[in-house]
Amino acid sequence: MPAATDRRHFLQTTGALGALGATGAAGLLAACGGDDGRYSAAEQRGFSVAETVSAIAQGRLDAQALVSTLLARARALSSLNSLITLDEAGALAAARELDERRRSGATLPPLAGLPIVVKDNINVRGLPTTAGTPALRHVVAAADAPSVQRLRDAGAIVLGKANLHELAFGITSTNLSPFAGPVHNPYDTTRIPGGSSGGTAAAIAARIVVAGLGTDTGGSTRVPAALCGIAGLRPSVGNGGAERRYHDENAVVPISHTRDTVGPLGRTVADLAWLDAAITGTAVPAPAALAGLRLGILAGFWSGLDASLAPVVQAARDRLQAAGVVLVEVDLPGLSALNDQVSFQIALHEPIADLPAWLAANGAGQITLADVAAGVASPDVKGAFSAILADAFGAAYADAINVHRPRLQALYAACFADNRIEALLFPTTVLPATTIDAVNGSSTVSIHGGPPADTFGTYIRNTDPGSNAGLPGLSLPAGLTAAGLPVGLELDGPVGSDRRLIAIGLAIEALLGPLPAPSI
Repeated sequence: MPAATDRRHFLQTTGALGALGATGAAGLLAACGGDDGRYSAAEQRGFSVAETVSAIAQGRLDAQALVSTLLARARALSSLNSLITLDEAGALAAARELDERRRSGATLPPLAGLPIVVKDNINVRGLPTTAGTPALRHVVAAADAPSVQRLRDAGAIVLGKANLHELAFGITSTNLSPFAGPVHNPYDTTRIPGGSSGGTAAAIAARIVVAGLGTDTGGSTRVPAALCGIAGLRPSVGNGGAERRYHDENAVVPISHTRDTVGPLGRTVADLAWLDAAITGTAVPAPAALAGLRLGILAGFWSGLDASLAPVVQAARDRLQAAGVVLVEVDLPGLSALNDQVSFQIALHEPIADLPAWLAANGAGQITLADVAAGVASPDVKGAFSAILADAFGAAYADAINVHRPRLQALYAACFADNRIEALLFPTTVLPATTIDAVNGSSTVSIHGGPPADTFGTYIRNTDPGSNAGLPGLSLPAGLTAAGLPVGLELDGPVGSDRRLIAIGLAIEALLGPLPAPSI
């Protein structure tokens, strides 16, 4: 097979043990099944990040064996459309090199042998960065995005490039490009996985990998995490510079330099925490104490919930209170109206300069913005690019950046400070995964039988405001609906509070527990 096979064709040990926190080293070793080096394919697919790197570091599992198991899983589940490119030869070569290093007695990096997937709008050296759109189908990255490079330096192995909503301009991951196709939710393959990082989330939920990278502009790591029953982090962006947690300039096909960020996803908060630690050069935090923890409850984010989702998030909220969390009713006056003066004004104006800058920086300057727009295959994304080409929000952009966004940031900052809360707590989405619209890509949804509402706006209702303010946000599983669909719970904190959010997420996760695997 060629090095990059298109889907259509087909801790070091002490580090691993030390980061387990409440799980404990004994639990890790028991879960890994002893020292005979023999694990079934199902056991390998079920390993956490910590379990994976520990088993490989101790020689109880060869990286080549694990990569082979997961490549077979990816091929078997190709109908999910979670991946665009599967780099079989590259992943096996990296695994073979790692196994040889371990056998030679070399010290291994902390994520040695961990297979991941990377959303296909993020540069991965030697592989196409298609962004799921025809015009970029053959743009091959000359270098890794910095976040990818740090994961590789830590020993991670890139299994392939994950599918996404075309050009990341959507929330369903129903990509109608002929080489991509709609991504399916592993918990119900008739339904969306969320977007735009739906391929990464679906691959993780389906046990093709345990973790990976997505991107987030208005909810694109957190919405698919919620709908696929995993965890997703939007790192701090703030006003850029030192406030930005991840730095991947001109290494990701952009929407907005103000709002975009790479973000990790994992089966659990503990799993994504390992990726965040490797990218930032920090330690995995210990779980926070829940007793006395003050979290804000904004009534508007808890209202209008679908009847199937509401009891799940309410039950999670009740369990947190029973564990000693102090839930503080807060207000963000005028939040929705203020957010409406920021969101599209930035996201549909900045691509006019940002996308050509990425093309030029990546040796594809001969492709124009008009070329990209002309090739768009998904009707909903065509609509967005019509507005971009017309610069429909150009006149409003200066006020959005210079007036309304600072006011939005100040509103959040005052809320955190005045109420002495560490984060806001709310349902990530107001409804679980809806059915796939294979004609439009995204159209309308109904909340518990109500009138049709715009799919995109409905799913990002709770995630978009914090995104526009540059806040970090963490979504983690809250439970399943009666129909077996995942539901997410989100924490948004002040700029720079990412490690604290992860610590709180670890504690909540320990209380609520992970979701059962999909039956796929």
